Amino acid sequence: MTDVTAAAPTSVGTVGMDFEAMLAEIREHDRFLLTAHEGPDGDALGSLLGMHRLLQKLGKDSVMFLAAKEFPLPIEYRFLPLEEVFHEAPADMADRVIVFLDCGNIDRMPVEFLTEGGNRKLNIDHHHDNTRFGEVNLVCPGASCTAEIVYDLAHVLGVKIDAEMAMPLYVGLITDTGKFMYENTNAHTHRVAAELIDAGVNVDDTYRRLYEHVPIEKLRLVARALDGIGRHCDNRLVVSYINAEDYAATGAGEEMTEGVIDHLRSIEGTKVAAVIRDLGNRGRAARKVSLRSSEGDVDVSAIARKQGGGGHKRAAGFSTDDDLPTLVDFLCGEVVAQLGD
Repeated sequence: MTDVTAAAPTSVGTVGMDFEAMLAEIREHDRFLLTAHEGPDGDALGSLLGMHRLLQKLGKDSVMFLAAKEFPLPIEYRFLPLEEVFHEAPADMADRVIVFLDCGNIDRMPVEFLTEGGNRKLNIDHHHDNTRFGEVNLVCPGASCTAEIVYDLAHVLGVKIDAEMAMPLYVGLITDTGKFMYENTNAHTHRVAAELIDAGVNVDDTYRRLYEHVPIEKLRLVARALDGIGRHCDNRLVVSYINAEDYAATGAGEEMTEGVIDHLRSIEGTKVAAVIRDLGNRGRAARKVSLRSSEGDVDVSAIARKQGGGGHKRAAGFSTDDDLPTLVDFLCGEVVAQLGD
């Protein structure tokens, strides 16, 4: 198993890491299946589409896979061109190399034919806690997002980035950096953004589609979620629980919970924000827990890993069958343990 682990490149054309193992895989093989983690966010979807376009421009046979249960996607991402995504294994699956994008561990893509088959697995990711589950692992914790790594691969491979490829990569960039506000944003991130804009990204249109095409049902759900905020552990933990009654009262779907947690993490004195939501029939577990560390002094990925999840130090999540009181007790204990008081 080959590991390629380093910080992000500092400038275009100066990679600063050995991409050779991954480059060799891309050059050697002709047929690929691309996938990303369950509950895909902007970076998972953006890097999926960007890598698909990269491989096509190299003359490769590339297909994308996401399980049917992931649809409908959150409102924010429905403008992305995902009509060609497979929901079942293609007939020639045995002949394809699987590329996992933005997937910190293989359990985040719980589809048997992907995880338990004999296909060669490539792992492209930026999560610091990635478990290196592939035969070749290009894991770059210094990168702002996986889309940024795909961008760097394109440059090393000599692929000209067009507007069709630039737009999803820009979506990955802007969403995983919190509109360039999170600490994972660096100078290279801004250089990547500039080149993607030069390649044809319509910044205003992309921003509006991501953040301003909001259905009234979602606003009602956000209002209800904020009205139900609970503060725990001397106000260091802020929790909102979204249940089936909330969906029914507002007419919103589970996919409309995206962004609720950003309101919670902004509350003064908050160390960790958590949104706990019922999954209905969409998930294997009863609930999904999303976590954010407001100031960075609590590693929420370490908390998520204890429940079989993962993510970043400041943004992570997990699925569970535990009820609300059990989860609040667990989260409080973890926050207190990390803060040391």
